[in-house]
Amino acid sequence: MKTARKNCWLALMLCAACIVPLTPGPGTASADSKAEPIKYIGPGSCAATSCHGSVKPIAGSRILQNEYSTWIIKDKHSHAYQALNGAIGERMARILKLGAKAEEAPKCLACHALYATPEQRGRPFEISEGVSCENCHGPASAWLGPHTTRDWPHEKSIAAGMMDTRDVLHRTEKCLQCHLGTKEKFVDHEMIAAGHPDLFFELDSFSAVMPRHWKSPRESAPGKPVEDAAWVGVRDWSAGQAVQLRAELDRLMWRAKGERFDKKDVWPEYSELSCFACHHALGQAKDSWRQEHGYIGRRPGDPAWNSSRYAVFRLLAKQIDSGNAQELDRRLAEVSDEMSKLNPDRNVVAASASAAAPLAQRIAERLATMPYDQTIVLRMLQRIPDDAEDISLADERAAEQAAMAMDSLYIAYSKDAKPANADEVRAAINELFRELENPSSYNADQFAASLRKIRTILR
Repeated sequence: MKTARKNCWLALMLCAACIVPLTPGPGTASADSKAEPIKYIGPGSCAATSCHGSVKPIAGSRILQNEYSTWIIKDKHSHAYQALNGAIGERMARILKLGAKAEEAPKCLACHALYATPEQRGRPFEISEGVSCENCHGPASAWLGPHTTRDWPHEKSIAAGMMDTRDVLHRTEKCLQCHLGTKEKFVDHEMIAAGHPDLFFELDSFSAVMPRHWKSPRESAPGKPVEDAAWVGVRDWSAGQAVQLRAELDRLMWRAKGERFDKKDVWPEYSELSCFACHHALGQAKDSWRQEHGYIGRRPGDPAWNSSRYAVFRLLAKQIDSGNAQELDRRLAEVSDEMSKLNPDRNVVAASASAAAPLAQRIAERLATMPYDQTIVLRMLQRIPDDAEDISLADERAAEQAAMAMDSLYIAYSKDAKPANADEVRAAINELFRELENPSSYNADQFAASLRKIRTILR
């Protein structure tokens, strides 16, 4: 794995807050109303060497069989609970008046651990084990035993409560429950002020850093073509971007409607805005690239809406679905215009976000199933640098999305095309990440120049 991808995630510790405990998936293991509710049984149930606890992949196996070992040794999620311990966690709990230590507070535990009520536990397990198997794969009491039997179909496991992580749309939605938030669990401006990192996400890059503990490409399902290994990461990036935008619009919608689970009616919610519009280093006016470019689309002094989840994705949307993309552009312009006012109108924001979300979902569904090839990927690698100024001026979060996109796309493209100057392009992409290491020193003009440089050396 490239150094840039290893080091760029300044906040890639599992980071979202929650208000309530986890709830079971489908609710019961069968149609029988008297059936036992599906329960959580902890990661130890997957640890046998004959199941997922092998120290290395098993040759000839349908799965790797070392998934548990990868999780407990390498995966960031296994350390999520530990992030609650220590001085920063204690300080956050004090500032937020949680009434308990962070490692004991439901607000924190539901995204930093496999946190379930006693009634939801099928057997004892330790929450200190962090974010484990069932956080992502669903409560296992109904499917754990049956899914190990010969010829047991994946569909039966799904019916018994397993999350369908093979579906890229469902997988992204599951990740975003903590890496973006829901009505029940989220990071808001209050939490960020207390010390919680701001949230950002990109499925392919975050999966690589995780690291992946599944075969890629996965085995094909009956009646479906085998995935082209060269383009799996591109599909994850593209479909993941669309799902992330749709989830962001859903979040904006319920926040505008005042539907927070904790009933706090906060509007505007500052975490929806560009953090760096306010939080940036101050210097002499003559040296300010922000003042040099002005504040297009908003009154000077009003924070802009955080458009990072659309700034790069819009280029792909226009390439593959111009009709929906054009309408999505129009609706998101309405969102951006209203959210970039000092006191945005809730009803206008909610209506515009509500109209835009289904458009993003339609594009997501197309991206999840369409074929990818060298031509599509190269075109995206060229269009992102062509839009360098707009992306870099949006803010640092948009620049991060551009860097992650160029990284994911070029990894796939270079494997297939094998360009002679791959090392040169890789070095130029790594430079993008270096420019994002210190947000206070971010310079939009410099980032745009580095992005445009990549355009000139792409082959």
